[in-house]
Amino acid sequence: MNAQESLDFVRIADAIEYIRGNFKNQPGLDEVAEKVCLSSSYFQRLFTNWAGVSPKKFLQYISLEYAKEVLKENHATLFDAAYETGLSGTGRLYDLFVNIEGMTPGEYKNGGENLFINYSFSESPFGDIMVASTPKGICHIAFIEDEAKALNDG
Repeated sequence: MNAQESLDFVRIADAIEYIRGNFKNQPGLDEVAEKVCLSSSYFQRLFTNWAGVSPKKFLQYISLEYAKEVLKENHATLFDAAYETGLSGTGRLYDLFVNIEGMTPGEYKNGGENLFINYSFSESPFGDIMVASTPKGICHIAFIEDEAKALNDG
């Protein structure tokens, strides 16, 4: 790794740490780019190249994982999950779940009860995969070795 690549690595690691530590404030692209001393457009390209997703998508993944933890609490409401995650409301929480998980936050909180999930199997260049989807989109994808075991574990 040359000097520039090392500097880029450190900047992206710092950006990831900043996003993880401040996701409840939902930091924007400009804010995170400023923290690592880069222009927004260059930071966007650099982050995507190193992390494989955009800074916004990374923030969404972090926010979603936290919202899931909140929803696992017995008396947590969708409003609680949205508020504690730093989202502006339950509509944003709904969009986050549907776009990433393929189900609503209510369906997630209820453990997928009465949710129709279609499972399919396919080959990929990297091995066999199982894809689970709802009418709203893909909710799970995984590499598998055995179809029956994947369905039991799924």
